Amino acid sequence: MTSTKQLKDLHFPPNKPPPHTYLLETQPMVVTKNHCFYCFDVLATHLQTSGSGRKGGLPPPPRTPDFEDDEYPLFVTWNTVKSSGSRQLRGCIGNFEPLALHSGLHEYALTAALRDPRFPPITRTELGSLSCAVSLLIEFEDARDWEDWEVGVHGIWIEFESDGGAKRTATYLPEVAEEQGWTKTEAIDSLLRKGRFSGKITPKVRQSITLTRYQSSKTSVTYDEYLKHRDLRNDNGDDDRTRN
Repeated sequence: MTSTKQLKDLHFPPNKPPPHTYLLETQPMVVTKNHCFYCFDVLATHLQTSGSGRKGGLPPPPRTPDFEDDEYPLFVTWNTVKSSGSRQLRGCIGNFEPLALHSGLHEYALTAALRDPRFPPITRTELGSLSCAVSLLIEFEDARDWEDWEVGVHGIWIEFESDGGAKRTATYLPEVAEEQGWTKTEAIDSLLRKGRFSGKITPKVRQSITLTRYQSSKTSVTYDEYLKHRDLRNDNGDDDRTRN
């Protein structure tokens, strides 16, 4: 069952994004493929051991992460890679609260793969067709108005009132509007619908929005890249695992 917290992480972040001063006072981390490799480690370990009849039902813990344990808001995205090379969304969930990367990526690698309410859980037979993307969210800024952001540069987080006066929020990551070929107006209108605004969208409604813009450091790897990395790691004898 998907918890309320997970649903809010996906569609309606439970809290306002951190003020831009939080991340401007730190050195932004550049996401690396090691973050994605770790997510594959976590998911593969879970899928290969869950329901396998191990005593106690507990899978072995994943490898010790080989990256810093700094805190960042983050999203994990799983895609299915088609034979044509195109990618189809298979799960994407994250959190605007700054999380320690080791535990945060561990949690959301599984949450995005298994608990995205839009999709059935990813299965072991799908591993070979997957790609994983990790987005670390940075540079949060309060926008002047609903148009104060750039397609292809900024992610947007909006806060607005529903038809009944309830406060709603919704977000799109920086790549979404550009991938969809949307204008700013089309992106905002789509985001209002995502946030369950059902009334007529007028200029007045758009002007009432409180918008926070942000950027992300993002990279992705395919399962084939993960296998090559894992094989190289094992050939080098680097196969230590975290032990309880």
